[in-house]
Amino acid sequence: MKVLFNSKFLNHNVDSDAEGAYRIEQFPKKYKDRDRNGEEYITLVHSENYKQLIKEGCINSEILAEVQLNPASYEAAISAVGLAVQASEYNDFAVIRPPGHHSGRERSAGFCLFNNIAIAAQKLVNEGKRVFIFDIDGHHGDGTQAIFYNSDQVYYFSIHQAYAYPFTGFSNETGEGKGEGYTTNIPLIAGAGDKDFMKAIDQAIAEAKKFEADVIAVSAGFDAYEKDRLLGLKYSMKSYYECAFKLRRSFRNIFAVLEGGYHLEIMDCVEIFIEGIKVGARPPKDRFDHSMSLG
Repeated sequence: MKVLFNSKFLNHNVDSDAEGAYRIEQFPKKYKDRDRNGEEYITLVHSENYKQLIKEGCINSEILAEVQLNPASYEAAISAVGLAVQASEYNDFAVIRPPGHHSGRERSAGFCLFNNIAIAAQKLVNEGKRVFIFDIDGHHGDGTQAIFYNSDQVYYFSIHQAYAYPFTGFSNETGEGKGEGYTTNIPLIAGAGDKDFMKAIDQAIAEAKKFEADVIAVSAGFDAYEKDRLLGLKYSMKSYYECAFKLRRSFRNIFAVLEGGYHLEIMDCVEIFIEGIKVGARPPKDRFDHSMSLG
């Protein structure tokens, strides 16, 4: 699992105290730029009219999704989509801005313009894959849930803080129509930590196996981390390692897309998650005692 990053993400919503460039400013010191124009993929989920609305909003420096846009925002947004798609093709981690999981088909919200992970997932579905979206962001991904609420090809599973923005993601939200039973929400009370997170991860893995997922798509927000400024969950850094390790022990095809996380340790969270993936990919040690063999 490699980090996919581009410095142009630093030019979007630069000075915000919330979803600002500070979140990922460490990455260009360590990771080279990678780029992919994702504009052609946007209409896999969003309408052409919506795409143009976002583009014009950026050109005209409007305020959308609680964000002050600028012309560089559109370049960042289409590269975010492109790198999310690329991550889905090669099992990588797309460290991108703007995030996406609050964006619906025709709606921007919660700092999100295009739903990066939903677009990548829909492309995989169009290729015949069954996709399990595992959203570990501390906020519920209402946009992603809504996009696939009627689908039996995408399973949406979210672990998030209860009674926090966007005030959705209750346990009785389980899908509709063909999608009934393909949405699971695990709302945690503020103050919940690693023990609750690990229990929910085990449940997610069991559901993904039952679903017979071809690909695990991780909406990797790190705002449940104990040092986050916007939420009250108390995950330790090690929990992200354990999450990734558990996932890779169970599934071969896993990619991740950055969502939230409003603190100065995003790069540490990303790197420990990737380390968990790498260690989880190693074959278990041979437990056979060769010194006891006969013959």
